[in-house]
Amino acid sequence: MADIFAPDFRPAPYWWDAAEPAERETALPAEADVAIVGGGYAGLSAALTLRRLGHNAVVLDAERIGWGASSRNGGMVSGGLKVAGGDLDRKFGAEQARAIVGAAAASFPFIEDLIARENIDCDYVRCGRFLPAWTPGHYRALEAKAPKLAEATGMPTAMLPRARQREELGSDYYYGGMTAEATGSLHPGKYARGLADAAARAGATLVGGVRVQTIARHGSGAVIATDKGNVRAGAVLVATNGYSRAPGGAAAMPWLARRLVPVASYIIATEKLDKALIRELFPNHRMIADTKRVLNYFRPSPDGERVLWGGRASFRSGGAAPAEAAPALYKAMTDVFPQIRGVKITHAWTGYVAFTLDGLPHIGEQDGIHFAAGCQGSGVAMASWLGHQSALKIARAANAPFALDVKNFPALPLYDGRPWFLPLVGEYYRLRDRIDRAAA
Repeated sequence: MADIFAPDFRPAPYWWDAAEPAERETALPAEADVAIVGGGYAGLSAALTLRRLGHNAVVLDAERIGWGASSRNGGMVSGGLKVAGGDLDRKFGAEQARAIVGAAAASFPFIEDLIARENIDCDYVRCGRFLPAWTPGHYRALEAKAPKLAEATGMPTAMLPRARQREELGSDYYYGGMTAEATGSLHPGKYARGLADAAARAGATLVGGVRVQTIARHGSGAVIATDKGNVRAGAVLVATNGYSRAPGGAAAMPWLARRLVPVASYIIATEKLDKALIRELFPNHRMIADTKRVLNYFRPSPDGERVLWGGRASFRSGGAAPAEAAPALYKAMTDVFPQIRGVKITHAWTGYVAFTLDGLPHIGEQDGIHFAAGCQGSGVAMASWLGHQSALKIARAANAPFALDVKNFPALPLYDGRPWFLPLVGEYYRLRDRIDRAAA
């Protein structure tokens, strides 16, 4: 492949050009009502809610606040579409399935209200999503799901056959697809920064650069041991999601790490393009996520000047460097959009998302420690929502049961949170995608 990198290429998130996570010179407090481990969307949302309810909250993060997936993702805000599209009736029964879908779908109005209430400037737009079908069979599967998704979210879905695909996507690569209106877009770096600022204004203490080593029960509370000293807290929430086990192998909550599969997701950003070309590629400025098992997700930048393209470019143990993964993403992008072949990329980056074995996000409590995790790669709205719901539970302020607070959180036998099996699973999924496409 010819050189795809622009002269000013940076192996860093495009979002950081406008909103790189800030250094916070905050001292580690000796105690707090609630200690929150993880300074991403879930942890910050929990801290904000706790402060609104009058509880002293401290957020601890090993890196800068918002440094992880919260400022690295694609900025796609879904209303629980992934959860609603699953086969929940068979797993849980119709009544519980409806409750789970409803709880997940409620994440979308929650984040819209949060952004408006806290006046967070993050380029938010309710733009909808287009899900292009990888095969005709995938189109039929989407067609069967469309009414269920519309019912769950309370917003329309519509099928678009291949002959009309260019109404939503400037490409003939797919086999039609589905539009879903219960989706928005935002600038994730600005949202992470704005949410952190809102929590700080409310009185939460945000401490970056402090790594939690252990959490031990102590009387009715806990002692959190860190590399900067100890914190005593009445309650603890672990909201580390895809970063629940550190690169060196340590985990603040090993029980949680054993139930999460961290997967590296990669994104590239093109150089600035003519806005007319961007309108050709994305006629309605929608978010795009295809139906492949090893999916592609892509969008225009908020200013309408670049293509941002993401996917699971590598399943290598420990992940690949962003520049190493970029050529695979570039090929996928130009296969779909041959009209931009030859453009350069200015940014490439990666971050970790967390999957669960049952395909559901979870909040809960284990041995007196609260947790919120498992957003399945759709965490902008969901993580914010899980943090809020965890805070209500800790404060005993919830006025109804939350359907994603379930007792059964499955784990793999002998698994410790380091997914040695990902290269095998990833290649199997790639093979299945190739077979499905060849059969189409």
